[in-house]
Amino acid sequence: MTTDTSTLVSTLPNNIPASFLKQITDDFSPERELGKGAFGIVYKGILENGELIAVKKLGENPPMALDKTFNNEVGNLMAVRHENIVKLVGFCHESQKKLVPHNGRYIIVDITEIFLCYEYLWKGSLDNYLFAESNRLDWDTRFKIVKGICRGLHFLHNEMDRPVVHMDLKPENILLDDNMVPKIADFGLSRLFGQEQTRMHTQNVVGSLGYMAPEYLYRGEISTQSDIYSLGLLIIQISTGEKNIPDAEDKCGKKFIEKVHENWADRHITSKYASFDANRLQQIEMCVEIGLQCVDHERKKRPSIVDILDKLDGKHS
Repeated sequence: MTTDTSTLVSTLPNNIPASFLKQITDDFSPERELGKGAFGIVYKGILENGELIAVKKLGENPPMALDKTFNNEVGNLMAVRHENIVKLVGFCHESQKKLVPHNGRYIIVDITEIFLCYEYLWKGSLDNYLFAESNRLDWDTRFKIVKGICRGLHFLHNEMDRPVVHMDLKPENILLDDNMVPKIADFGLSRLFGQEQTRMHTQNVVGSLGYMAPEYLYRGEISTQSDIYSLGLLIIQISTGEKNIPDAEDKCGKKFIEKVHENWADRHITSKYASFDANRLQQIEMCVEIGLQCVDHERKKRPSIVDILDKLDGKHS
């Protein structure tokens, strides 16, 4: 079976043979490794026309959790086309029989391989630019990134036929293109809601330390406001340059939030950015304020993504 690489990145996601993915990643060579996440390793794939894609390998004979990850990412991203959401270009869920050694002899077993393929983004993830002195971003770029992430989240929550809750917003899951346009990535924990559904519950609470909303962590409650909580922590880090350091004893980022409340009053912002004009100072103050509103312990007190975008776009104060 041949794969047409000329249209791979421009069409709806393709079902791609595992043999082709092995070929374009040099058999998943360590030299092609781009990064590791909770659900797999990502490799650089080079197509015949020179175009690059990112290939996430979820593993062989994956447990049910990874199979669910595959279904989440493919199902929830299949037809999504938005400037601020990473584009899924292909996938593979393939089973085959292999001869493997077992107790001194060879046996035939069924091996299932799962892969997800995405557009390749040269700049990598946002966390590489927020905190390192050599890559620090200017304020205008940071503000542009905040607005881009919010537009992507607005699309997921309000513009799709059925709302998608991402459930894992953090700097590592925001990718940047050549123009520093942010794209929300890694939908392995995402949930698809019914059209009239506003909440769901789970007994299997899984997420990133320091970013989980309290109602999700303690009650397994999922809603669009779960994303707003994580978004708040993300906006605060982008706006202040302060890092939310994960803590097994503080899975909601409470210590980080308290630190921001103490250290980022308006007077602190004015003194830290004394060379900034009034407009930029106002933008920073607004973003910190929005971020802190988003991380309110009470879900219902958090702003909606519509309210957040209106404020960022200057539609209301």
